[in-house]
Amino acid sequence: MSTDDFEIDEPELTTDDLLVLEDPRFTADTVAIVTGAASGIGEATALALAANGLTTVGLDIDEEGLDATADLADDLGVPGEFVPAPTDLTDDEAVERAVDEAAEHGDLRYVANIAGLQHIAAIENFPMERYDFMQSVMVRAPFLLAKHAIPHIEATDDGVGAIANMSSVHGHYATQDKAAYITAKHALHGMMRSIAAEGEGSLRGFSVSVGYVLTPLMVNQIEDTAAERGIDERRVVEDVMLGQARTKEMMTPAEVANLFVFGFSRHAKHLNGGDLLFDGGYTHTYE
Repeated sequence: MSTDDFEIDEPELTTDDLLVLEDPRFTADTVAIVTGAASGIGEATALALAANGLTTVGLDIDEEGLDATADLADDLGVPGEFVPAPTDLTDDEAVERAVDEAAEHGDLRYVANIAGLQHIAAIENFPMERYDFMQSVMVRAPFLLAKHAIPHIEATDDGVGAIANMSSVHGHYATQDKAAYITAKHALHGMMRSIAAEGEGSLRGFSVSVGYVLTPLMVNQIEDTAAERGIDERRVVEDVMLGQARTKEMMTPAEVANLFVFGFSRHAKHLNGGDLLFDGGYTHTYE
């Protein structure tokens, strides 16, 4: 493949990709909310939880994307129900309504805050309206979802549940030209630990941190990063995205989704205030 015809695509998801665990709470009576469920990691996580038998409510502003996720759930034949819930995460009333409606489907126990977006620019050139929008979707909305979900989780028969945030290697360190994204990911770690501190052991908080994942968000930023750094797109992937990693391949959305499945399960009852760091060696190795 030459630089001129460089191309990278999101992999097709199959049921063989999804982790399925035995858990007494992984039933149709248990509800999980997943944001960003119209594509990428959010879509894969919604499908993975549905594959484990949960009723999964997918929040996203992209109605057509949610319909596509629902169609894929049907095609895969997952045992759990996927419920599309078109929601503008920057609308406080819409978020509160979405949580309350999700709880009508059963015992709301789990929330996966995955919705995210990216903008590539140096700090001095960063448009503040874009910064504000990113913080609203990636920090304020997860906080608001937790605020409204926690009373429902506490109202279950045993108060057991978990709220998980999609973080990143960029929640552990910083690279250039992604200041708003990095700020948001660091903030999510603080929120996750606060949930753990207030959850009294039965309500857990945790985060998931990974490197570059084959999602539409990642694919779209290759061209922007190439332009910002003055290099070709192949070098963005090989040098910027994979250069520091020891595992020289990107993760798939399903591989990330499986971390949320594990984190919500009975097998992760001691994961509380912690971060599942699956980064291929980005964070703790260097040359």
